[in-house]
Parts: sequence; C-alpha cells; structure tokens
Amino acid sequence: MIDSLGMLDAARALPEQMRAAAVGMDSVEGLPPAEGISSVVVLGMGGSGIAGDVLAAVAGPSCPVPIVVSKHYECPAFVGPDILVLAISFSGNTEETIDAVHQAVGAGARLVAITAGGHLARIAREWGAPVVRLDDSIPMPRAGIAAVAVPPLLVLEQLGLLDDAGQQVDAAVAQMERRRAELGADLGPVTKVARRIGRTLPIVYGGGALGEVAAWRWKGQFNENPKVASFANRVPELTHNEICGWGQHGDVTRQVFSLVLLRHDAEHPQVQRRFELIAEICDEVVNDVIEVRAKGDGQLAQLFDLILLGDLVTLQMASNEDVDPGPVPVLDEIKVRLATESG
Repeated sequence: MIDSLGMLDAARALPEQMRAAAVGMDSVEGLPPAEGISSVVVLGMGGSGIAGDVLAAVAGPSCPVPIVVSKHYECPAFVGPDILVLAISFSGNTEETIDAVHQAVGAGARLVAITAGGHLARIAREWGAPVVRLDDSIPMPRAGIAAVAVPPLLVLEQLGLLDDAGQQVDAAVAQMERRRAELGADLGPVTKVARRIGRTLPIVYGGGALGEVAAWRWKGQFNENPKVASFANRVPELTHNEICGWGQHGDVTRQVFSLVLLRHDAEHPQVQRRFELIAEICDEVVNDVIEVRAKGDGQLAQLFDLILLGDLVTLQMASNEDVDPGPVPVLDEIKVRLATESG
C-alpha cells in the first residue's frame, strides 16, 4: 500500500486519539462564562468543520440552546456577546474560518479556538480567548476527526449545556477498540465492502442527523482517500426528491453507481421503513446496495463506529488502486491559486 503520510495508522489509532483529546481538555482554562449563552455557533471547514456536525447531531437534541454550524466566509449576523463561538481549524489558517472569526470577534462573541496553532491561535490570544490545542503530529486534518470532535462536546459539558459528554466519549472509545479488535489485522469485512464498491461511484445515504453526518464523512473520505467522485444524502429528505432520479437510465446507473446505506439504532421507525423501500426501489438501477450497520452504546459510539469503518473502507479502496490516500494536490493547488490571485 502506498501511504506516504501514514493515514492507515492514523485511522487505526482513532480510539487513542479520542482518549488523548479528552485528557487534553483537563488542562484547558479560561472558558467563557456560561450565563446568558443563547446559542452555540461552530465555525469550520472540511475535516475540521465536521466536528460541528458531530456536535449538532449528538448534542443538539438535548442542548438547551440551538447549535448552528456555519461553513462560510460570513459569520451569521445574529452573533454577538451572548453567542458561544467554537472556531475550529486544524491548521489555524483556514481562509473561510479566519474571515468568519474576525467578524465574530468584532461582534463581541464568546470565542473558544480549537486548533494546532496558526492565525486562529493568534487571534484567540489577542482576544484573551482559550485555545484548545490539537495534536499537530496528526498527518492531515481529516485524519484528526476524533481530536477535533471531542473538545466541542466537552466544552459544552463544562459550561453546563450538555450532561453526558464524558460518558459518551468513553463509550465511543470502547466501541472503536472493540471494532478494531473484531476486524483484526486482515480487515476482512472492510475489504469485502471495498471490493463490492469496486470502481463504481459510491452514493452514501444516512438516516436522521446522526446518519447524515456519517454519510457526509464517508463521502468526503471517498473523495480524498481513493480520489473518487462520491455523493451523499439523508433520509427521509431524499425520499421526497432524489429517489425520483432513479426512475430513468437504469442501464447506465447500474454500471456507474453503488449505493451505501449507513444504519444506526437511533433511526425513527419510519426512517427504518424508508431505508427498506430505498433498497427495494434502487436494487435494479445500481450496481450494488451495501448496508453497513453501526454498533456501540449511545449515539457518539455508533457515529464513530461508522466513521472508523468508512475511513478503513476508503483507505482499502485507495490501496486497491495504488493511490496514495494522504496528499491532496488539487486542494493545495486551489489554495495556492486563490492566494496568488488575491495577492
């Protein structure tokens, strides 16, 4: 396997990464006051920004204030002194996030920065805001999903906005360790899923908020690890629109696409039934319908079980095609060209 940045080792180490992130939160000081917080806004992009999606999916149902995830240059206009802003950028230099953070700081928001350094850390220091330091030895931002997902959960717990974050983190670590042990060294089930997808383009469906986050994670990992086009959507929404698109060109779609259904225990009963109908309707118009079921105690555990599986499947696909999963030259090119053209 060509793996110049050690992405497979990083994926296998997700349980240890999550545990280390939780321990690291013990040393974070100077969190803003909790009194009067009216909402939580998470700023971030890509492999860092997905931490906001994890937070909204896991904490949203029980958090007493809204959680808004913003992945834009613009900070939401309602941000002000009563808003907790969690700014997440692994490098600390993500262009969109830095722009939005400047606006949030200007509006007087209560800022917490989650980063390995860079410009975001400097802004936080100048503003007197706490910085949660990320492990800069992680090879790529997307390989650090456990490191970036844990701090927002524990920040909310420390501020009294979430009750059981620590317990959920412990359960997620335990489940990933169990799954890793079950898979063993040969990664048999992972290899099977990768082989079934083959050289088709995977479309990933997830149910509810939890499944949607998992689907977007798998989609991004398909894009960046084996460098293949992939698409994602959520149930039940897609059964009100996208499902109609499978009514034409079955002779083409069955050669091009595979459907990956990510399942978990927190699905609404009608979402479960919709998944059954999706599989039935799409069986004849895609190359394969592949179901992947989460295990674990609690929503965070099941989400990270799916994340670990998706990381390993996409890395196996990269290995099958002799693709180095780490470097993403087209993303680097976009950054360089944007910086050159704006300069």
